[in-house]
Parts: sequence; C-alpha cells; structure tokens
Amino acid sequence: MSPFKPINRHTSYLFPPSVDDWLPEQHLARFVADVVEQLDLKEMERAYRGTGTEAFHPALLLSTLIYGYATGVFSSRKIERATYDSVAFRYVAANDHPDHDTLNTFRKRFLPQIEGLMVQVLLIAQAMKLVSLGHIALDGTKVKANASRHSALSYGHSLKLEQQLKEEVRKLLALAEAADHEAVPDGMSLPEEIARREDRLSAIAAAKAKIEARARERFEQEQADYQTKLARREAKSKETGKPPRGQPPAPPQIGPADKDQINLTDEESRIMKVTGGGFEQCYNAQVAVDMDSLLIVGSNTVQACNDKQQIEPMLKKLDALPDALGNIGTLVADTGFYSEANVNACATHNILPLIAVSWEAHHPAPGCRRHRGRGHASPPEDKSRASLVRAAQMHGGARDRHRQIGAGLPAVPVAGPRQRQRRVGPGSNGLEPEADVRADGVSLSLGPSAHSKKSPMQTNRQVNLPDGAWRRGLSLTGC
Repeated sequence: MSPFKPINRHTSYLFPPSVDDWLPEQHLARFVADVVEQLDLKEMERAYRGTGTEAFHPALLLSTLIYGYATGVFSSRKIERATYDSVAFRYVAANDHPDHDTLNTFRKRFLPQIEGLMVQVLLIAQAMKLVSLGHIALDGTKVKANASRHSALSYGHSLKLEQQLKEEVRKLLALAEAADHEAVPDGMSLPEEIARREDRLSAIAAAKAKIEARARERFEQEQADYQTKLARREAKSKETGKPPRGQPPAPPQIGPADKDQINLTDEESRIMKVTGGGFEQCYNAQVAVDMDSLLIVGSNTVQACNDKQQIEPMLKKLDALPDALGNIGTLVADTGFYSEANVNACATHNILPLIAVSWEAHHPAPGCRRHRGRGHASPPEDKSRASLVRAAQMHGGARDRHRQIGAGLPAVPVAGPRQRQRRVGPGSNGLEPEADVRADGVSLSLGPSAHSKKSPMQTNRQVNLPDGAWRRGLSLTGC
C-alpha cells in the first residue's frame, strides 16, 4: 500500500464550484471589489451606447485594474492572463476574462473619471475612519520612461548632424547628375539614399524647433526670476541706504544651449539621475501620502529633475480635495524640497513644514546632536525661517516612497529653470541655534547655543509665525 495520497487532477465537482469559497474573508481582492461597488459609476455607464454585444460592466473592469495595480501587475496582457491563472483575479473579474485590448481601451477612455473616483475612495476611507488629512508626507521618485537615453538628441549634436547630412545629400545629388557618365556603386539606390537623408533632416529640424521652443519658455521664466532678484536687491538697498552686498545675479542666456536635449522616442521624458548612480530617461513622480493610513492622497508627474518646485503644485492638488477629509496641519518632506519659497508656501496655507534642511549621516552615535551630513540644500535668505524649519525637522517624521505608472497620462508639466545652490562655508557646522517656543505658540525666539558659532547679532531675533502654524509641540532635543 502506497504511503502517499493519490494524484488525481481529473476529479469532477459534484456541485458547481464558487470562487467565493476560494478566498479568505480578509483578502485584498474582496476589499477592492466591495469598495468599487460603492463608487458612483453612472458617468461611465452613460458613455456606453447599449448597442452591439453586451459589454463588461465598468465596475468589473475598474476593480480588475485596481487589484492588478495594487498587487504590482500593470501590464494589460498580464492582467488578462491572471484572470485565468489567479484565483484572486478570477474572484475580482467574476470568473470572466476581459482581454487586454478591452482593459487598455477602458483605462485610456476613462482616465479622467478614474482619477475622480480615487477621491471617492478617500471619502469612503474617511467614513471608515481610515484617513484624516492631518499629517502628509511628500516625496518624489524617478519612474523610467519607455525610451532609451541613447535616443536623446542634443541641440549641439543636431547642428553637427544637420551639416553632415546636408553635405551627404549634396554629394549624392552630384553623383546622380554624373550617373549617366560614371558607374554608380553596386547596391546603391540614389533616390532611396537621398530620401532617407531628407527624412532625417526633417526629423532633426522638428527636434530643433521643439528644443528652441523649450529654451524660449525657460528664458521667460529665468528672466522673470532675474527681474525679481534685481528688484529685491534694489529695494533692500533703498531700505538700508547702502549698496547691495555680493555679486549681482547673472542675467539668463537667450537661446538653447548645446547640451539641451530631446528624446526622439518620448519627447516628454527627461534624462535624470537615478538612485544608485547613473542617468536614465525618466519622469519625476510626486506622491503625497497620509502618514497615519499610508493612503495616497495626491500625485503628480513632472519633467523637473529635482523636487524644489513641486510643493506648490502639490498644495494646490491637496486644496482641491473635499473638506470632509479634514485639514492638513503638517507637511513632511526631505531636503530635496527645502527652499525659502516652499517654506513660505506652506505658511500661506497654514501648514507647518517639517522639511529637512541638510542631509544627515546614517546611524549617528548615541547621545550626539544633529550634525552636518554629506551635503546641504540651498539655505534661504531668511535665516530665521531656516531655524524654524530646522526646529520643525527635529520633531521627526516618516517618508514613504511610492511608484506611479506614467503610461497613458496626459501631457506632463514642463520643467522650470534650475535653481542655483549656494555652498555652506567651511566654518559652518550645519547646526542651527537652539529655539524657545512661547507657551501661546505664536512666536519663536532664537538664542545662541553652545554649538552655534553665530554672533549675537545673528541669533538674537524673534520670528512671528502665522496663526495656526504651531499645531503640534516641537521637540527641540538632539538625536
């Protein structure tokens, strides 16, 4: 007698099987299906004419896509195969099998409506006491584009390539004129060779026009920033009665630079530095997450290589959320978001910014105070506000990275001009003066500390904070 159970893959069920019996009660697939059934899908339903063969219900297609994305399956073809191979996908798809064309067409057709439905999901989560917009963490991550960085064409190289192709066309035309008197090389078709080079010249001309258009937009932004800086220096000079200190800002350069590039496969993507070193053709995906529930409450995809200019657009997206979700009191971000403009933007929205002002070394020694890391962000001109952000940073916070699929998104916002960074002097130790918060939480007095080398003229100041800025107490201890 065999000690093993018999293998029989051909046993018939006595009763029809039910996929409802194949999943645990707390499975994610059940939760996704239940949430989608509570959404208002009337706008999607009205888009169907009701003629021809019966269509899959929008709730079935939407729940299948959401469950796929939630479990890391993004390809429509892989989702289609999963409806055959995976019990969870069979449950979500109600044992149906929508093909990849149906899934992809549905996603592209109803992308704006799907974005609006995500707000309904947040409202459902709020009703279930799962989310409350109190503390938000913001971070960005690079999402690789479906294009190679080797397909990028720089403006300087396009000029050289254009001259080379024009010279080749001239030689081919001369060879065509002499074709009656001289033998043409075997295998060469002069019309095809000339047409191929003319097509490349047309593509290069189109790429150059787009690079030049980007350069004009960048110049307009940089020129506006330049005029703002000049006006600020002049106003400060009139206020103090002394000539402005330091070198005047450099005026922006007109026209594209030789290193300005465009990707011939995906012109909206940019070459960006990625984690771990190296450069790839990417997008910069921005994600705002509720720190308590870890639910994504806002997202954006941009072309900017850094995060300096992304707080204000995200604040606008968060302001558009329903009031029922609550008010944002704290915004946590890393040093990539640190700038005076971003701190002021948070203060305008009555949000306490917990933004790191410098990189911190990993695993500091026990009992030590915060010290300078490997580098520093650009210090704002208002040192008082820098101390405010530094004190807020000591309160702590969490950062979570989330990835976002960029396929099928509308046009990505154009990247703004690069922000110049100023170095920290070699005598600086990266520490800010210790701070005292008044009991009423309205002002912040900055006094000299044992670790600060600043003079009393630099440290004995008082910062008036906007109403409601201090919604949580600040712990001013070191690490």
